[in-house]
Amino acid sequence: MELTARTAIAMLLALAVASSFLYDGVQARHHHHHVKRTKHNSAHPPAHAPGPASPRRAPPRPRPSPPAPPPSSYPTPAPAPAPEDGGVSVYDVVKDFGAVGDGVADDTEAIKTAWDTACQDDGPGVVLAAAGHSFLVHTTVFTGPCQGTVTLQIDGTIVAPSDPDTWPANSKRNWLVFYQAHGVSLRGAGVIDGKGQKWWELPCKPHRGGSSTHGSCDSPVALRFFMSNNVTVQGLKVQNSPEFHFRFDSCRGVLVSGLSISSPALSPNTDGIHVENTQDVLIANSVVSNGDDCVSIGAGTLNVHIENVTCGPGHGISIGSLGRPGSSRACVANVTVRNAVIRRSDNGVRIKTWQGGSGSVSSVSFENVRMDAVRNPIIIDQYYCLSKSCDNATTAVFVSGVSYAGIRGTYDVRSPPIHFGCSDAVPCTNITLSDVELLPASGTTVDDPFCWNVYGSAATPTVPPVACLMEGVPRNTEDNTSLKCYP
Repeated sequence: MELTARTAIAMLLALAVASSFLYDGVQARHHHHHVKRTKHNSAHPPAHAPGPASPRRAPPRPRPSPPAPPPSSYPTPAPAPAPEDGGVSVYDVVKDFGAVGDGVADDTEAIKTAWDTACQDDGPGVVLAAAGHSFLVHTTVFTGPCQGTVTLQIDGTIVAPSDPDTWPANSKRNWLVFYQAHGVSLRGAGVIDGKGQKWWELPCKPHRGGSSTHGSCDSPVALRFFMSNNVTVQGLKVQNSPEFHFRFDSCRGVLVSGLSISSPALSPNTDGIHVENTQDVLIANSVVSNGDDCVSIGAGTLNVHIENVTCGPGHGISIGSLGRPGSSRACVANVTVRNAVIRRSDNGVRIKTWQGGSGSVSSVSFENVRMDAVRNPIIIDQYYCLSKSCDNATTAVFVSGVSYAGIRGTYDVRSPPIHFGCSDAVPCTNITLSDVELLPASGTTVDDPFCWNVYGSAATPTVPPVACLMEGVPRNTEDNTSLKCYP
């Protein structure tokens, strides 16, 4: 499985190189459309794109459909096909579709119509939001599958409406959604600004004394990719999302690289990148500072590789939370975090699960992670709870096969540097440490680790010494092994 995962990551890297070459290395062909713009339902592209029909370069290709191999095998992320005459069609939202680009006029229709037109073309197309413009865009859905491949090139600024009262009452959960947009690329040197300040200050938010983050307190995710395969996101600056900055849900083959994601340290629930029910993911060479998790990995996620990512301030890199009562079985496997830096965050590398859940977390590797004044640099918390009324339970998500190697730096002395709080009913097993050195950011006293019902070993001496790991395996190992979602 490990070799196959490496193959999948290599394929994603090849996709990044190929897609960059496609856009930068060919002579683009510009389409000038004199369109009569009509309003479209944002969830469904029009049957016929507006504007004059342009000559077809080739018979239409069949619309791509999502691959459906079993979880143990991997699709090959295919690079966008090169056009037969060597050109890429460019759809300029200002010159061709009438966008104003002053940050005040509503440019939603122009950008959505440009997408729909490019989506109906059977070759590679680029929807261009050019530098020097600021585009006000309301909540919308960029829908596929497309006939060819579409790149949304953001070199200007995309801004959301800043006042929550101006959003439709039934459309406050998402801002920009890509639905079944297989092969889409979102890239550029521009900015996507979620204008989240007023959302964070809603009186219903928990930090404002409220008790809810949903219902009347719904706040939008800035960019959501839903049921979209072979997705590339590169080079953008994304800031101030009302909630999550990125969410990848039910996707396969995701490459995220070269991003800058930022929101204030106290902005609530503003995860940088959230991945759920998704597999074959590479997140690399990015910087995230926000008010919640830098990267969060939810249930149903398989084969995630995170490398050269800098986090902080925030809540670190988290698997979970998983196994909330009433939810379905939670499964996460084959996660690698390598060559990361986490600064001044509430957590470093964390696995968090609720009591009473089911499923498993397995084959997780944290390698060469630098901590800088981090509270809880290494933490497994199987008693995660958002209130003081969570009861102990007889079931839990099974955590097994987690390794920590080359975890070095300093920790915030308000919490121990290592915390393994595992379930009474389902112990953590096969937890291994090597080359771990965590020193206090202030003072000279090194705090002892905390261990509860955790089995594993330290392959090398650690600082602090982790003498609280239990050796061997628990007596009910065979019963717990049956909880694993993947072999």
